[in-house]
Amino acid sequence: MLPERSERVWFWTTLLLSCLTIMSAVFAAWELVEQKWFRNLDFWQLHYLYITRGVASSLVLAAWAVWFVLRERRKTEEELRRSRERYWAMLSHAADAIVLLDRQLTVLEWNPQAASLYGYGREEAIGKPLPTIGLEERQELLQILARLENGEPVVDLETRRSNRAGEWVDVGLRVSCFQDVGSGQTVLLEMASDLREKIRLRQKAIEMEKLTSMGRMAAGTAHTLNTPLAAMLLRVGMLQDQSCSHHCDEELRHLESSTRFCQEFVQKLLQYSRPSSAALQNLDGAELLDSLHTFFRPTFQVRRHELSCAGAPLRGVYIRADRSQMEALFAALLMNSLDALPVSGGGQVVLGGCIAADGVEFFVSDNGCGVPPEQLPHIFEPFFTTKKAGQGTGLGLSIASNIVKESGGSIELLNNSSGGVTVRISLPACPETLTAPILEAPSAVNERFGHEPTTPDPHRR
Repeated sequence: MLPERSERVWFWTTLLLSCLTIMSAVFAAWELVEQKWFRNLDFWQLHYLYITRGVASSLVLAAWAVWFVLRERRKTEEELRRSRERYWAMLSHAADAIVLLDRQLTVLEWNPQAASLYGYGREEAIGKPLPTIGLEERQELLQILARLENGEPVVDLETRRSNRAGEWVDVGLRVSCFQDVGSGQTVLLEMASDLREKIRLRQKAIEMEKLTSMGRMAAGTAHTLNTPLAAMLLRVGMLQDQSCSHHCDEELRHLESSTRFCQEFVQKLLQYSRPSSAALQNLDGAELLDSLHTFFRPTFQVRRHELSCAGAPLRGVYIRADRSQMEALFAALLMNSLDALPVSGGGQVVLGGCIAADGVEFFVSDNGCGVPPEQLPHIFEPFFTTKKAGQGTGLGLSIASNIVKESGGSIELLNNSSGGVTVRISLPACPETLTAPILEAPSAVNERFGHEPTTPDPHRR
């Protein structure tokens, strides 16, 4: 209010002083003309002269006032136009879907991200009830409004919104309220971010946890199989002693039953661990790495480590692979690197890629504890782990190796000369996308960590 009041005072003060200055100048000029050329006029001539002077002064003042007001108006309109363009540019370039609502949940503003997320155009939404909510979501918003009016500054929650096709979209909401400058009424500001990708990655992480839990099942599996196998061995010994006895048929049935039990148990275990069928698609290498970097960076930050991404060389380069399997592959490698970093923090992991002579090369490099050279040939074997007892299942790198082989690629693990390891994954690229220059090695990793000279190991898996 104070800046606006100051502007109004300045406007009227400037206008008044300008008018006084013009009137003084006009009357002074008229007085000089009268003294020089009209000194011998009679009363009536002087009367008309004064009237003419008044009319001329009024016309000049009116012209000046009109020009001054129009100039200020054009200036104000230009400022309003620039302010509105800036305001709309902020809405248009915001990362979230922004919706402005009144107390009756009628839409007052609707940015392009909201139109993209929900499928309703701006003209379709403004001035109408919020089309993305049902009765339950409406009640939820009204409860949030009550909380905000009671003094809570911002409400964050995960909920859902309906799009134009009638599908429910999982969104993260950040809701606040303020007083509208024009009407003075309370308005509700809703900023929504699409959580579908985050939830999908969360589900993939759960699937990875399901796979790694197989390592913990191994001990129980051995114990479960031990009893029927011992019984089978005992009955086999009895059959050897009683090969001509009439009890052979009964013992054979016991043997068949025990064997069938083992077979069914192993089949259930295999069904549990078998991945779903692959859905091959063209994946942008840089976009895949950016998505993984965005998802896993908070996890590294919580443990005071740094995760950086060097995927720019793969921009526009595509690989033919299953996205879910690629995410599972890099999730296993990144979590492996995270576990190898010091507990005190300060660790660094680089996730990146480049174009190689025979396709695309991805890498995950860290400055952790590394792997003893004598254990390198066994690093991709199932249930082999360098972690302490109870801290690892030995399945992460084995699963990663299987995914790479099923995708037609190769994987290797190298110790860095300055500490830590680098895992290199070579995958075939779509030939039509190989337009970038071929790089011999990821320079960002070489500069930061370095590699020990290695020779090919025929036994490495």
